[in-house]
Amino acid sequence: MMATPFNTAISRRTILHGSLAAGAGLMIGGWTPALAQDAPLTKPIPSSGERLPVIGIGTNAFGVTDTAEIAARREVLQNLPGLGGKVIDTASAYGRSEDVIGQLLEAIGNRDAMFLATKTPMTGDLAQGKAMLDSSFRRLRTDRIDLLQIHNFHGLDELLPLLAEYKQANKVRYIGITTSMPRQYPQMLAAMAKHRLDFIQVDYSIDSRESADRILPTAQDKGIAVLNNMPFGGRRGSLIPKLAAVPLPDFVKDYGVTSWPQLLLKYNVSHPAITAAIPGTTKLAHLHDNQQAGRGRLFDAATRRRIETHWETLGIS
Repeated sequence: MMATPFNTAISRRTILHGSLAAGAGLMIGGWTPALAQDAPLTKPIPSSGERLPVIGIGTNAFGVTDTAEIAARREVLQNLPGLGGKVIDTASAYGRSEDVIGQLLEAIGNRDAMFLATKTPMTGDLAQGKAMLDSSFRRLRTDRIDLLQIHNFHGLDELLPLLAEYKQANKVRYIGITTSMPRQYPQMLAAMAKHRLDFIQVDYSIDSRESADRILPTAQDKGIAVLNNMPFGGRRGSLIPKLAAVPLPDFVKDYGVTSWPQLLLKYNVSHPAITAAIPGTTKLAHLHDNQQAGRGRLFDAATRRRIETHWETLGIS
């Protein structure tokens, strides 16, 4: 098949400007009037029944020092709850991300409006891991973390009992494990079979659907919530710039979809096993666009299959 031409230098800002102008019509504060009237879509955490908005944010790029960049991230955190989001996912391995998030949430004063998730340090040493984990609480400026996750299976056997202790002491509300690498899927399957987990976090996107073979069905069968990382792809680079010159398929517009980021996110969270997607979000314009994917209707199974079939015709890799 012939690949659709694209210009990888085109920014997401350009994509959004064109797609929103063409498909959204009059905007009110970044929202189309129809979507502004819809309540955010939510899904339950199976272990508790607590519901989460289906679109959160990832913060791998939050560890910045530039004043303008910090201001941009403050806009994201300040506006997230009002736009319908709640989940913030970070990690001790993301440079200064925890520091920046903790400082900004404290300054804004909206920590209680968030579902704050972080990950353990990438170490198998229990003493070192505990010290670094306790420092995450200090950096995040909180005495309670909503979700604490074992990062890429580093120290799983050593650190998971510690996470259970933190949960028992009400310092942590939920515990889980993460990966974004198919080579670790056997470990994830084994961990889901052996341990009582509230969450897993795994990669899934239209161009990388391997986790749908066994990981997602197993999580669904066992009643484990799923956070979706790398929802825009990532193994071969983000799909967003590659889609700059590609028109949206007409059949998704009935779902209120007006941009490729919205299509990709809504496709992901429409999978019955996925609780929420956590796209990296560092700019307010991206937050507005992403959160619209969490409004309106989810794609039904037939529409998801139609999207997959359409994707194969594009020849994008």
